[in-house]
Amino acid sequence: MHRITFKFHGGEDIAIFGSDGENILSLARKANVAIDAPCSGNGSCGKCRVKLLEGAVGGGQTRHITAEETAEGWRLACASTVDGEAVLLIPDIASAYKGRLKVSDLSSQAEKAVFMLLQDRLCASGLKYGCGIKELVLKLERPALDDAMPDNERILREVAKALGVEGLPISGREQKINLSIPLPVLAKMPEVLRENNFEVRCIVDASRENAEILDILPLNSRAPVCGLAIDIGTTTVSCLLADLQNGEILAKANTGNGQIRYGADVINRIIEQQKQGGIERLQQAVVAETLDPLIGAVCEGAGISKENIYRMVVASNSTMNHLLLGINANHLRMEPYVPAFFELGRFNPAYIGIKLAPTAMMSVAPNIGSYVGGDITAGTLACTMWDSQELSVLIDLGTNGEIVFGNSDFLMACACSAGPAFEGGDISCGMRAADGAIEACTIDLETMAPAFEVIGGGKPIGLCGSGIIDVVAELFRTGIINGKGKFDREGVRVKRDEYGIGRYIIEFAENTETGRDISINEVDIGNFIRAKGAIFSAVMSLLAPLGFTTEDIENVMVAGGIGSGINIRNAICIGMLPDLPEEKYSYIGNSSLSGAYAMLVSTDAATEVLDIARSMTYIELSTQPGYMDEFIAACFIPHTDASLFPSVKT
Repeated sequence: MHRITFKFHGGEDIAIFGSDGENILSLARKANVAIDAPCSGNGSCGKCRVKLLEGAVGGGQTRHITAEETAEGWRLACASTVDGEAVLLIPDIASAYKGRLKVSDLSSQAEKAVFMLLQDRLCASGLKYGCGIKELVLKLERPALDDAMPDNERILREVAKALGVEGLPISGREQKINLSIPLPVLAKMPEVLRENNFEVRCIVDASRENAEILDILPLNSRAPVCGLAIDIGTTTVSCLLADLQNGEILAKANTGNGQIRYGADVINRIIEQQKQGGIERLQQAVVAETLDPLIGAVCEGAGISKENIYRMVVASNSTMNHLLLGINANHLRMEPYVPAFFELGRFNPAYIGIKLAPTAMMSVAPNIGSYVGGDITAGTLACTMWDSQELSVLIDLGTNGEIVFGNSDFLMACACSAGPAFEGGDISCGMRAADGAIEACTIDLETMAPAFEVIGGGKPIGLCGSGIIDVVAELFRTGIINGKGKFDREGVRVKRDEYGIGRYIIEFAENTETGRDISINEVDIGNFIRAKGAIFSAVMSLLAPLGFTTEDIENVMVAGGIGSGINIRNAICIGMLPDLPEEKYSYIGNSSLSGAYAMLVSTDAATEVLDIARSMTYIELSTQPGYMDEFIAACFIPHTDASLFPSVKT
């Protein structure tokens, strides 16, 4: 056994013992060391770079590491093995997906306006605000020898009076009791009542026929009655904490999904889940490593305890739902692609290891298919296309691509295998939208020189989704690449390798944070063309069966993880989005989180999302006649059928 030490910039070292020949990436996973491996260690992405500082590791050189970089100590973790003691540096970019937790108190008017607008839209659609959680201040008669009513009946009677409920008997002897006290509340009740002279604060859930007392607190307890709305994306997890009584958002945070070290896409994670202990590993990665710190962050930001959280709503895709709940997801990827569930009843989150209030209940937004899940049903709820006569398209761009088409009369949805290209997964210099990512770019027609914007300022590290769209569109506009994604122009920024494969240098090594060129090559562009082609062909596959064309679309809403900085015009020019007037497009942010929030604070919304899911028609593109023809036709810039993009100059 040999000691392997992982070092971090500004963090504590982590050491673990490994045996001869043991894979370094696998060893890092055992040690809970976050190394981004989008391809889950099959050697195709080249993203799991580590730097050998001391000692030695086994394994041969890969195509992703040059001879010069090898001499400097760079290795791919997935291609390296234990060969004695070693000290390995984990670059900041390799673990940034997990460590850069952002917390906001939502004090800015802009942040609040997003959710106020959501509330207004839902109200306009007839959905009332209110989740049935009420706070009651009770002053009870003290027990006496001539009044020996038990504590539970005493408090149930007063709660019934405070709620104004008629005909709710408390003794239970003459009629059925509709109001109950769960055991965790019953266990603390005698002491809380007597320590506070029978004056208490009572939290009641009256949203259903069988009302329930959620908590009994001292009268001087002033902590808000809170709930959580959570969007679990394949790459990013977002969370907001809200006051259940008035809908006010108290804090918001987001972080990377800890599961990502098992692969950037859902298929790799499902494969990992099938290995021994895989179900538990994947569940732990999202619960213990991701959700627990995230919930702790919003609680700290709002100054409350986790025990003040009584409700939790999760919206995520079908695979993430299975992995979160510890359910085998293997049948999602195998024909006939059947999930374990579409809808779930409420349950205590402690069942999956999330400890909130003892009486807390968790809801999951419903799935509608193997690859269209609760994130899309929640997003459809939030954008209110289900209540509009306009023919609308919702396009959710993230690690996966999901599309919904329809209006108040019908809704159709599908998912396309766009891969992780929109979040940098299939791009050699790609990265997520974090500090150091190039998010926007223009290229001078004459000099071929780029001008770009970097998230957070400073030297660039890589290229995120919105930046990739801009770079490909600009390369095509300036004639540097042709419609097939091949380089047609030569210049100081266009280099070719020994096989003749071209690449365009966006920034030279001396001006980057990594000390390596940031460039995009023909393989990257080919991967991206297939990803954008998947999106457009999916849209066409929803329109065609009903006899619609892109001209019938009245509204396009873009949601998802590639950032609000997406340049719609550029997305049209490369053939990713339909060629429509830009005023028909709108960016609606994280619609999944918005929908989860709506379900949290509105019983009507939680009911409506079930109706949306039940009425939505799911199209499995792999079995759709003509889909592959549509896809192949879309794998060209902008498209093999130029008539579909009349505004794009070719």
